[in-house]
Parts: sequence; C-alpha cells; structure tokens
Amino acid sequence: MGIAQLREIIPQKCVTNYTLKALEGRKIALDGFNSLYQFLTAIRGPDGKPLMDSRGNVTSHLAGLFYRTVNLLENGIRVAYVFDGKPPDFKKKEIERRLSIKEKAEKMYKEAISKGIIEEAKKYAQMSTRLTPAMVADAKKLLELMGVPWVQAPSEGEAQAAYMAQKGSVWASGSQDYDSLLFGSPRLIRNLVVSGKRKLPGKNVYVNVEPEEIKLDCILKDLDISREQLIDIALLVGTDYTEGIKGIGPKTALRLVKTYKDLEKILRSYNVEDVEYYLKVKEFFLNPPVTDDYVLEWREPDIEGLIEFLVREHDFNEERVRRAAERLKKAWREKIRSRQLGLDAFFSKKS
Repeated sequence: MGIAQLREIIPQKCVTNYTLKALEGRKIALDGFNSLYQFLTAIRGPDGKPLMDSRGNVTSHLAGLFYRTVNLLENGIRVAYVFDGKPPDFKKKEIERRLSIKEKAEKMYKEAISKGIIEEAKKYAQMSTRLTPAMVADAKKLLELMGVPWVQAPSEGEAQAAYMAQKGSVWASGSQDYDSLLFGSPRLIRNLVVSGKRKLPGKNVYVNVEPEEIKLDCILKDLDISREQLIDIALLVGTDYTEGIKGIGPKTALRLVKTYKDLEKILRSYNVEDVEYYLKVKEFFLNPPVTDDYVLEWREPDIEGLIEFLVREHDFNEERVRRAAERLKKAWREKIRSRQLGLDAFFSKKS
C-alpha cells in the first residue's frame, strides 16, 4: 500500500469535500502523469482493451483528458497540468519493479482472454497500463490546442506542483497520491479527475466520489509534528522510493517519530542496512528539483485544430468533439478569460 496508508492518520477535520461548482475560481496544478494513468485505467472496453484509433494508437488518455478538462473549465476551475521530467536516480529500482508487475499482468491478461474470463482480463489489463513518451507528447499537444497550460517539471511532477502551490501560483496541487503533501503543498486536491460515479473494484457497486481538499498545516498541527516528521513517517511505511519497514504501519510510525525525533535512530534500531539511502530520499522530499520557468495562461481554444487532431488523426467522433469544443470555447469566454484579464487581482487571495 505504501504512502496511501498515510490516510489512516490524517485527521478528518483536515479533509474538506467539495462539489466541482464550489471550486469555481480556483487554480489547480494537476499531476499530469497521475491524471493520464487514471484515464488510461478507467477508459477501456469490456475486455480491458484501451480505446485505439485505426492506426493502433491508444487514445483512452486523450479522451479522458479532453472531456474531463472541458468539464473542469466549465465549472470555472483553471487547471494546469504538470508533467514529470527525469526521475531521481534512486527511483530506478522502483521503476524496474513496476515494469516487472506490468509485464506479468500482460501475460495474465492474454491468458485470461484465451480462457474467456473477461472480468479477470479487464483487471489485468488495467494493471498493465503503460504511459509512453508518444502518449505524453500527444497529451501536451491536445492541451495546447485546448488553450490549457502545461508545465514541464525538471524531475517529479508532484514536487513541481507542490512548489507552484507554495509560491501561490496555484491554490492547490491535484493528484490521487499523497506525495504532494510530503513535497510541501499547502493543499492537496484529490478526486478532481475522477469525481462522479465510480465502480468499486471487483464489485458491481457504484459510489459517488467528490473532490476533497487535504490541508497540510492542519495535519501537522493536529498531529503535533513537522513536515520533516511527516516525511519520516512516510519513509517508514513506504513510498515510491522506499519499501518501508516490515511491521510498521502509520500509527506505529507516528509514535516512533514523535518518541525518537530522529529518523536515523529509528532506522538503526530496526537494523535497516541502507540508512544513508533513506536519508538521501528524505533530502529529496525536502529539496526536490523544481523550476520557475513556467507561465500559467489560459488561451482561446483552437476549434479547427482540435478537429484535425482528434477527429482526422485519431478517429474521434466529429459531432461529439465539436459539441465539446464549443462548450470549451464558451467556458473560456464566460468562466476563464474574465478572471485572467481583470479579476485575478481580486482572486489572488484565493489563487
């Protein structure tokens, strides 16, 4: 489970649920890779295959990115997407582990298909989801045609999004993961790209999912810890970079961190071999590579460019794309442009 276990110690009073409408006027930096993976996982056929055009190019991520972003902008939410750059060297092991899981899932998918076990096949197909450089390039091109800004992070996208939120360039960072809090984002918005009706995994049950805000300062104050100690807790239970220590859950980690007040002491007391590695990862969370080289400007969408790209190049339904593109243009004129041109000074308190 890793860092997702942090949810167990986040005080409920630090979590606020929102409707999309209640987020009108906010600027949010979304983790681009995380969002695309959400779309790739969710938008699939009954047998688990992603949407594809006639040339065999996967288009699930483009469909999700296009229609969901239109919906967010219609609600007056100014989203910008932040894309990962070069991963830190110490993430290599985790990347290799994930690749191994995907390769095994692909084999299991083919086996399930051959046996006609469709539900199993879909599960393995979702587990084998891959995001290629070409898919990322298409996503960036689509955003440019939509007039939506995107930012290239030097390293981890969540670190860059957190930095932008710290600076006040955006009101919050958005992701399904909790890493943004470790990177210092004052607010994390979850469920923004997946809000609405969602089917529970493995069950024919649907639940209504709403965006939620998690406030970093509230967590630190209520738990009586520092951000550095929150990072220590995450490292002990497991992150993208550390497996965590067997037998230590979030509640135990919280107690240890507050008792010893020193990650190195805790690690050595549990006979962890690579203590320096853990300390190196901690330093990365505290001081990740970020950049100030970005401009957040929402522009009028290129309707005909969208038609050419989505319909002519990727076989999207033209009538549906035109309808969504007109909604996008209307949202830009009525919800986005006015704030960008004249009301940002007023909304600066809200970001």
